[in-house]
Amino acid sequence: LYIVEGDSALGSVKFARQADFQAVMPIRGKILNCLKVEYNKILKSPIITDLIKVLGCGVDIKLKGSDASAFNIDNLRFGKIIICTDADEDGFQIRTLLLTMFYRLLPTLIKDGKIFIAESPLFEITCKDKTWFAYNESEKVKILKSLEGRKVTIQRSKGLGENDPEMMWQTTMNP
Repeated sequence: LYIVEGDSALGSVKFARQADFQAVMPIRGKILNCLKVEYNKILKSPIITDLIKVLGCGVDIKLKGSDASAFNIDNLRFGKIIICTDADEDGFQIRTLLLTMFYRLLPTLIKDGKIFIAESPLFEITCKDKTWFAYNESEKVKILKSLEGRKVTIQRSKGLGENDPEMMWQTTMNP
């Protein structure tokens, strides 16, 4: 399951995925910061309850008077949960909020290695018919040094929604 940041990323990821084994769920905006909030308040958040329903395994906490189902990892519908957010401040914050939610409600998924973070490249560097991807400024500089003297095209990715499906497949979705 790819949890993506917003509708713009949803399009790129949805068209890049292999639908027979990759699912996509968009998160619109920032979710509730679950770090110091009461569980009952967390479980009233529509985004969080929708995500829990999609996962299918319930929550890893016991609450009196709660509708939340008890945790059972055998009911988890996905082998991997992959957080796929933009490589900017908002994306990092949404990623952190999602990780915090998993830490509070579903820590077993973290302990069992089911939670992953997709790192999408910030730069696409093309020289003739070959393409390189750089995930940060220092990688970009290193690639450009290796191509010194040649004509290159550099495209900076502002967000996942700007990436075409082929690039998403090559850099993020290909198992």
